Amino acid sequence: MKTLPYRIETGTGDTFDVEFPLHEETGDPVRVGQLVSQLLSSIDRDLALFSETSNGDVLQALAMVLAVRARMVHADNDTTARLSTQLLSTALTAVSEAPRKVPQTGNA
Repeated sequence: MKTLPYRIETGTGDTFDVEFPLHEETGDPVRVGQLVSQLLSSIDRDLALFSETSNGDVLQALAMVLAVRARMVHADNDTTARLSTQLLSTALTAVSEAPRKVPQTGNA
């Protein structure tokens, strides 16, 4: 199975190196990575302006976007729902398995 290596650097300095398993029919892994980066950057820019937004609200909005994009696909609703659920589950597992690297702080 092909994977997409992806480094996540949080606003607090934590780093995750994730190996995202790709669906067997992935057309362009590089483009997938670019889209992920653009989406995350867009969310970060928005949150910088509206810092009171909760993490739950962000997750809910992302879930809604996934549902809308799935509905926009010209395929059977059950098929797109099943694929979306499978892709989300795979991505969540990959991120949960990535070790968290926390920057060192303090004086030695």
